[in-house]
Amino acid sequence: MSNIKPTAASPEGNKRRRIMFVIAAVFILLGGGLGLNWLLISRFYEETDNAYVQGNVVQITPQIVGTVVKIFADDTDLVKAGQTLVSLDPADTKVAVEQAEAELAQTVREVRTLYTSHKQSDANLVQRQVELTRAEDDLTERKKLALTGTISKEELRHAEATVNVARAAVDAAREQLSSGRALTDGTSVRRHPTVQRSSAHLRELLLALQRTTLVAPVNGQIAKRTVQVGQRVSPGAPLMAVIPLDQLWVDANFKEGQLRIMRVGQSVTLTSDLYGSAVKYTGKVVGMGAGTGGAFALLPAQNATGNWIKVVQRVPVRIALDPAQLAAHPLRIGLSIHAEVDLHDQNGNPLGTLKEATTYSFDTPADNLARSRIESIIEANLK
Repeated sequence: MSNIKPTAASPEGNKRRRIMFVIAAVFILLGGGLGLNWLLISRFYEETDNAYVQGNVVQITPQIVGTVVKIFADDTDLVKAGQTLVSLDPADTKVAVEQAEAELAQTVREVRTLYTSHKQSDANLVQRQVELTRAEDDLTERKKLALTGTISKEELRHAEATVNVARAAVDAAREQLSSGRALTDGTSVRRHPTVQRSSAHLRELLLALQRTTLVAPVNGQIAKRTVQVGQRVSPGAPLMAVIPLDQLWVDANFKEGQLRIMRVGQSVTLTSDLYGSAVKYTGKVVGMGAGTGGAFALLPAQNATGNWIKVVQRVPVRIALDPAQLAAHPLRIGLSIHAEVDLHDQNGNPLGTLKEATTYSFDTPADNLARSRIESIIEANLK
């Protein structure tokens, strides 16, 4: 039996095995690191680049027909709430207001005459009742005299006719009084329907006069100015827009699978392409859209057709911005944003939970000024 000695491994083979072992170890460590990173960190964050700055676009539109005579703001200008933006020609409206003021004054005086006539009718009824009583007394006396033959039957008939005439006069006076009361009972000169109608007409014209001046309803920046001096505008025509840059938010479009454990109130780190990674915003998740972007598209997909292909949909998630950070680093509507949501906090309500509606308002003194002017006209004509 021959002795066979094992062949020693070549240096090249040992080197190759060591390299393969190192590569395998690197991949194992890399895979383990990635798995550990996902387990401890990554699974608690969801991010997307499909996010954009959104805000309110407040359209400035006229409420009356008019010709533009002045424009006080242009694109990129900053304006304050209540600041005049556009003026319409008020000449025709002023003439109509003056005519309505004269009509209201005349109406107040005519209604005052109704109340005066009511008193006259009351006095007239009393007078007619006195005349009827006198005529009835005369008839009673004549009936007594007729029994003794002192007066003729013709004179007695005249007395009876006088009583009938007096009774008819009382009835007429009573009807006249009742007719006057129907126009005045239960109301005063100020609240009389005729005065109220004239007041409403004047109020309408005073409001139209106020509306010849278009003011900014909010603080913001002017955008999309299309109105020109001399242009004839109609109610509802967009003249310009005011963008309140302190009321911006972010709509981040996350995929369906990213929304499973997303909750209202979770913290969001936001990075804008405008400032880069040097500036980071801190936001809060406040809600989720009522549908996917495709559902509200101009031409929504018809998934019931035979050529349907499943596509992962995205749902807009609304993220509120920190006002202080927004003031320090202003943003503009439409800017691209990178959003990363921290999912650690699970105490908030699920996305899609109903919340109280947000209220926006704009107070204008136009109606109060109209009421004050109407009251002064009425008061002046009551004296």
